[in-house]
Amino acid sequence: MTQTTAAPAPSASKQNLVLSLRGITKRFGAVQALTDVDLDVHEGEVVALVGDNGAGKSTLVKVMAGVHPQDEGTITFDGKPARIGTPAESRDLGIATVFQDLALCDNLDVVANLFLGHEKTSAGTLDEVAMEKRSWDLLRQLSAKIPSVRIPIASLSGGQRQTVAIARSLLGDPKVVILDEPTAALGVAQTAEVLNLVERLRDRGHGVILISHNMADVQAVADRVVVLRLGRNNGDFAVADTSYEDIIAAITGATDNAVTKRATARASQPEASALPGHVSVAKTDAPEGETR
Repeated sequence: MTQTTAAPAPSASKQNLVLSLRGITKRFGAVQALTDVDLDVHEGEVVALVGDNGAGKSTLVKVMAGVHPQDEGTITFDGKPARIGTPAESRDLGIATVFQDLALCDNLDVVANLFLGHEKTSAGTLDEVAMEKRSWDLLRQLSAKIPSVRIPIASLSGGQRQTVAIARSLLGDPKVVILDEPTAALGVAQTAEVLNLVERLRDRGHGVILISHNMADVQAVADRVVVLRLGRNNGDFAVADTSYEDIIAAITGATDNAVTKRATARASQPEASALPGHVSVAKTDAPEGETR
């Protein structure tokens, strides 16, 4: 039987609670996408949000990003009630979201992408020097391997593009960074580079929400794993105390099936096999009419 832990991982329990979601519910017409979902994120903590396709991960991310306001439930940020009705409100609150498509312009260089829509100006013209300096500052914070901030995005690798997208999310000095499938379609070396970035975000005190289907990546960098199944919470695990099999069981719903329940009930009553006339379930393979 899978054991879930309501408390955060020990490494995060001493940190301040930054983002707290309670009873989040979201409907799209007759479709119930989320039902009473809870989620906590602390400073300097990586929380992996996992689940099968259709579990509600993307919807929950969009609620936090202000794309889809929740129908029910409450959001608390830094201990204060918060309302996230638009992406701008989410960003101003201190939540930065890096979606899977990254939203980068291939024909523009790194500086232009980092400040797209937030350009610095001086005397009515673009302040290229200030933007370039700030770009290098952001990339150094992440120990990014970018050869030049004037290189077009089209010339960068997948891992380098992810680095630029993450660096752009840090412009507003957010307290929570949401990464939607950051290692999808990346090679081994590029995946390692992105996971290093996630660890650097944690080391800098950011709360990180990592959405991923790759359990190896999750176990490599996450402190806690929150599982969604069919739009509901189905487990909150401390990675250090949880096996790969437990997480997969929560994702697939294996902990709720009849076989597991029967095995759990049998294990909790070991003395039953000693009762007179008792026939063990495990011994029902005997030929008909024969008793073992």
